[in-house]
Parts: sequence; structure tokens; C-alpha cells
Amino acid sequence: MKNKKFSLSLILLLAVSMILAACGGDDSGSGDGEGEGGSDQPEFINIATGGTGGTYYPLGGTFAQLIEEETGITTTANTSNASAENMAMIDNEEVEIAFVQTDIASYAVEGTQMFDAPIETIQGLATLYPETIQIVTSADSGIESVEDLAGMTVSVGESGSGTRLNAEQILEVHGMSFDDMDVQNLSFDDSTTGIQDGSIDAAFITGGTPTGAVEGLAAQVDVVIVPIEADMAQALMDEYPFYSEDEVASGTYGLEEAVPTVAVQAMLAVSSNLSEDVVYDITAAIFENTDSITHPKGEFITVDTALEGIGIDVHPGAQRYYDEQ
Repeated sequence: MKNKKFSLSLILLLAVSMILAACGGDDSGSGDGEGEGGSDQPEFINIATGGTGGTYYPLGGTFAQLIEEETGITTTANTSNASAENMAMIDNEEVEIAFVQTDIASYAVEGTQMFDAPIETIQGLATLYPETIQIVTSADSGIESVEDLAGMTVSVGESGSGTRLNAEQILEVHGMSFDDMDVQNLSFDDSTTGIQDGSIDAAFITGGTPTGAVEGLAAQVDVVIVPIEADMAQALMDEYPFYSEDEVASGTYGLEEAVPTVAVQAMLAVSSNLSEDVVYDITAAIFENTDSITHPKGEFITVDTALEGIGIDVHPGAQRYYDEQ
């Protein structure tokens, strides 16, 4: 009887051992099969944009839809305080993709200006379109030049934003500083609301034109864009080469004539933690569906100009896509 019990226990032990060995073999084989082929694809992707009144947010929504449709990865566009905060969000692994000005991306990688140390997890995906620096006011303000901002209440963009740094640099070449005015750090929406209700006199707004918040203002008051004249634009470009000459076209916001100004480039930065294959697929999702971009800035978003002025290392997945074109 004892021998029969021992034999039965031995048989059960062998059976369990064979089952465990088979399971182990399956797991090993499954791992080998996934290795290069997609186990690194994230379940979710988050895109940091900007405020709802700017250009980043609506474009981010379009990109999120394209990426989700083409890759199957659930993708969401999130509001934020834009460029500088977006770089910190990539570094903190809160988002995988972020809109940013080219100048701010360079500062982030270098660890200069508003960044205390280099951010090493940021790589470029693509440049998109010119981000026009618009000094917005109303016809009733009497402001006609940058110098007229002295003594006024002026929104220079949210704290840590690229807009704020643009404002500081533009004032600098005009021999001015924030000390010359009552500075407010407001979002685009709050800035244009402030101009409309008279709580502020003018606002710096960096964004693709037409900018939604300024369009909303133009529906209520006569909008004036303060010019940055050619000599001051040249001085700015000499000091900061990432700027270029630009203009706000006639007809925009009801303007009767084009207004000279300057611009930086908008770009997409991406986390270096994303795999080459995933970023390749993201890049393809955007540039093979540009006809789905309904925002006016969509006309600037092309694969032919995607690397112009990018200023930081390009993610290998994006570079592979461009190399194949």
C-alpha cells in the first residue's frame, strides 16, 4: 500500500514538472518572438500642447487622432503652459511627445536660460511651421510701436513660456526691459480677454497665425499688431540666430496691411525612451496624412521641411523615416 502511494506521488510530481517545463518553454519562446516586433509599443501616448487659445492645442488634437488611427496606440492631446513646461513633462515621463519652440528645445538640451540642467531625454521629431511673435493691442490703446509699451500693462506670456523669453529678447534689442512696464504673466486667452475688458493694454503672443485667441478678440474690437521694424528684427537675428523675419498677413484679424515682425519655428519633440519603430510609425502617421490637417498652419507641415531649423538631435525613428523619403 505504501509503495502504491509512493508511486502515485512520483507520477503526480513528474506530471507537474512536465507542465511547468512546458509553460517555461512557452514563455521563453513567446519572448523570443516578440523581441524586435512590437513588445515595446506603449499602450498610451500623451502629447503636451499649450493653452486652448493657441495653435498647439488644435494641432495636437489632430495629431493625436492621426497617430491613434494609424498605430492603434491610444493618444491624447493635453493642455499645458507650453514650451518650457512641455520639456519638463517629457523629462518627468508625463508625456511622450510635446510641442515646443525650436529655441526652447535648444535651451532644454543645453541646460541654459530657464533650464538649470540639460534634459537628456529630448530628441526632435519634426519642425512644423513659423511661430509668429505677435504684439497684440487694440486700436483704442494708442500703442503703435514697441517703445509705446513703456508704462503700460503688458502680458508677456505665462511664466516659463517661450513667449515670455521672446518678449524679453525683443524688448532688449529695443533698449527696454520688463522693468519699463507693468508685466502680467497670462495665457493667450486671458491676455486677449484682458485687452478686451481694458485690464491690460497689450500682450505678446507667440503662435501660428491666425491664433484662435486673437481671432476671438478681433471679433470684438479692432485689433492692432505692433510692428517689429526691419532694423530691430535684424539686430534680434544677429543676437539670436534662431529668429527669422516674418509678417502677419493683411486680412488676418481684419488688418488692412501686412505687419512686419519675427518668428521662431514650432516643432515636435519626442522622448528618447520611445523605440525607433514606434517613432517611425508616429512620424509616418503625421506626414502621410497631412491632407487631414485642417488648421491653416497645415500648409507649412511637409516632410520636405521637417528638419529645417530643428536644432537638436533627431530621434532615430524619425530620421529613418526621412531617409526613406
